[in-house]
Amino acid sequence: MSTTAAAAMTMLAIIAQDQVALRATPATTSSANAQLWQGELVEVRGRHLGQLQVYDHRLERAGYVRETEARVIGTGTDDAPQLLAVLRFLRDTPGAESLGIAYAAAYLKATPAAGITPEVFDALGVMAERLERGAALRPGKIDAVAAHREVATQYGVKFVSYTSAQPAGGGASGAESVQLCYDGDAFRRVLGMDGTGGSAVATPEQRARAVLALSRPECIDPTLSPGARASVNEENEKLLDQIDAASGAPLEPALDNRLHMRRAATLAAIAFDRYRAQQSSQDVAQRAIDELAAVDKSQLQEGDSADYAQAAIRVGVVRWAAQTAAATTARLQVQLQPGEAGQTCVRLSDRFAKTPATLAEHCTYGAVWAASARAMPEGRALALSVEPVDGWGELWIWHQEPDGWKLDVVTPESSGTGLGYVEWAGWSPASRGKVLIVRETIAGGRVKRRFEVLRTDTLVTEKSAGDPGQLAAFGLWSDVAWKQATVSLR
Repeated sequence: MSTTAAAAMTMLAIIAQDQVALRATPATTSSANAQLWQGELVEVRGRHLGQLQVYDHRLERAGYVRETEARVIGTGTDDAPQLLAVLRFLRDTPGAESLGIAYAAAYLKATPAAGITPEVFDALGVMAERLERGAALRPGKIDAVAAHREVATQYGVKFVSYTSAQPAGGGASGAESVQLCYDGDAFRRVLGMDGTGGSAVATPEQRARAVLALSRPECIDPTLSPGARASVNEENEKLLDQIDAASGAPLEPALDNRLHMRRAATLAAIAFDRYRAQQSSQDVAQRAIDELAAVDKSQLQEGDSADYAQAAIRVGVVRWAAQTAAATTARLQVQLQPGEAGQTCVRLSDRFAKTPATLAEHCTYGAVWAASARAMPEGRALALSVEPVDGWGELWIWHQEPDGWKLDVVTPESSGTGLGYVEWAGWSPASRGKVLIVRETIAGGRVKRRFEVLRTDTLVTEKSAGDPGQLAAFGLWSDVAWKQATVSLR
């Protein structure tokens, strides 16, 4: 018998349940040679007393499983419609990702290349991405999720993990975090199916899902150099812009919202990159603001709230880049000067001094948003927004002390991890010595937003609330322009 004929006669089965015992004999009391998980592909070599005699090529183990614990499948052309029907059912079934991936692989094997449509790659990508997030979606089942990922790799699905330490405010290091990401191969195949070479054409929705999966900011390698990371952000922007250019039909509201949110987040990152490269970031920052404003909040689905918060925080960090620093009549002013390579030095000066008087100076490698400078009318303090790292906005506050001018850095969170910003919201009269701020952070999927009243001399929080309406100081002293432009009141 030829090898081809032998291969055609090979009978395959997919394990349909978790923790299936691969037993040495058909008896249910027999010892187990291995434990199998849903989606595992085995070769069927016989049947005996309601048991399948199988061989697992990945584990290189033979044994028996109950017929009810596996599904015998065919991989001929005639079997493709049935395999696709099962795949469609499993595509949106949480917890069945490895099983669905197995059926996707079987369908691809059964279907001639010319007959393959983007649907199967779209489904494969959706399930792989959901499996990537399995530990968050299925708490308490970490072992099962890990086993399902291992099964998925049997079919060529690849995951990559990134370990990073988010820099804390002031330059200290935060706790390490690990991000697992699907490598996106199926989604790239979807985008490649554009009708060229006789291939099927992906629908706008399929293309949109692919672009969203391939442009996730959390899946950019944190070890990349600033220049390489900036290139990835620019490529992601091009991917996102392709959807509008290629699609003549409107997308469903949920997908449209996700595209606006992803563009806002990506453009905010590009604004930071361009500042670091000494390029104008005003236009791209304004586009980020516009994309966030285009989100229809009434159409946000339950799972989109975290992405919306992330996009809003990223825009909140860079929104000052969209403004031009205007001439001011305030007594305190700041001038930006180049420092060492890559540094920006901020000089605080007194405009009313008879000779130009430098009151203080501080240098940073971060982005200094000069348009954010806000001086206390009485000339006793000044606030300035600075972005030391992408997605992390701090507030510098200079205040006058008996022994001179002191600079304090107010950070979004003391731990210095995740995304966040802190911004100035107003001054009280100097006799009261208060500054109003808002802090917003997101870490571990949780959003925290606090409106605070701080003493100007010590920067100790006197009062705080989750709603500015609960603080009398915000009703009396919050800045009108801040109310109009901040994203914290979204």
